[in-house]
Amino acid sequence: MIPTSHRQVRLAARPVGYPGESDFRLVESPVPEPGAGEFLVRVVYLSLDPYMRGRMSDARSYVAPVAVGDVMEGGTVGEVVRSNHPGFAVGDVVEGRLGWQEYAVSAGKGVRRIDPTVAPISTALGVLGMPGLTAYFGLLEVGQPKAGETVVVSAASGAVGGLVGQIAKLKGCRAVGLAGSDAKVDYITRELGYDAGINYQTTPDLEAALRAACPKGVDVYFDNVGGRITEAVTRHVNVFARISVCGLMSQYNLTQPEVAPRNERFVLVNRVRIQGFIVFDFAARYKEGLAQLTAWVRAGQLRYREDVVAGLERAPAALIRLLQGRNFGKMLVRVGPDPAGAVAGGAAGRTGARP
Repeated sequence: MIPTSHRQVRLAARPVGYPGESDFRLVESPVPEPGAGEFLVRVVYLSLDPYMRGRMSDARSYVAPVAVGDVMEGGTVGEVVRSNHPGFAVGDVVEGRLGWQEYAVSAGKGVRRIDPTVAPISTALGVLGMPGLTAYFGLLEVGQPKAGETVVVSAASGAVGGLVGQIAKLKGCRAVGLAGSDAKVDYITRELGYDAGINYQTTPDLEAALRAACPKGVDVYFDNVGGRITEAVTRHVNVFARISVCGLMSQYNLTQPEVAPRNERFVLVNRVRIQGFIVFDFAARYKEGLAQLTAWVRAGQLRYREDVVAGLERAPAALIRLLQGRNFGKMLVRVGPDPAGAVAGGAAGRTGARP
């Protein structure tokens, strides 16, 4: 049965600093009716990602911000429950950017069908979705690691960082990760295969820790955080090192810009290439990336961790937790029942290596 109304989370105000739950509004709206060439999706999982903080601001970026009063933007996995589209049938499981809501209508643009027999459907928002593609192309195309080199990853236990280190190992590199707790360091070294991990929150001398973990220097730095961690890593880069700038987690909630590093000598002396990227830059090659990621998952060569909360109403608090670095793995909201039968519940820390 399809209800007549459903819940949506809308942007109530533009946050200053870290968002608060008052910056969001949970509303009840009529379930939309699909028109000609459209289909209705019941959302099962909602992805929460750091980029969402930028969508809440009106600062210039690579995409337009969410307007105050509009449904929050976000990736979802769901089930087609009504269809007037020849390419999508009732019962199909699909992934697309349908937003923070329980039901959504789509004409099919930017939506892909998911095979629930390959892996849990939630992975279409993680290891077999945007985070996986970000790790794949950000490391291999932007970072261009070579066997024997040292790859350093910040936010190494996250949805992207956890995969970057594993892909680096698959390519014959030494992988060193920075994470914000002893539990996360233990996870990346024991479960993900990182050669070394550093708790940047408690390490008294980050410089010494980096020297010990990277005795041959740093060839590739996959940057998810920016700020003081990035400044410390740059002091250890080798000649012709590559820095792949994926995210700036430490900067997103600042009310005043942080003073930029003044020492750019490392760039000139070491001829370092620093390149920012957005996963959409590689959209024409998504099929290639997903094929390889899927093969690695099915072979048990890529492990992943999901941090799942149940209920759309908990999405604002979960996003705040993510932005504060208190998540552990890919942050997801289970909005409704999983038609594939996977049990994610509200338990944090579902981990998998193969379906």
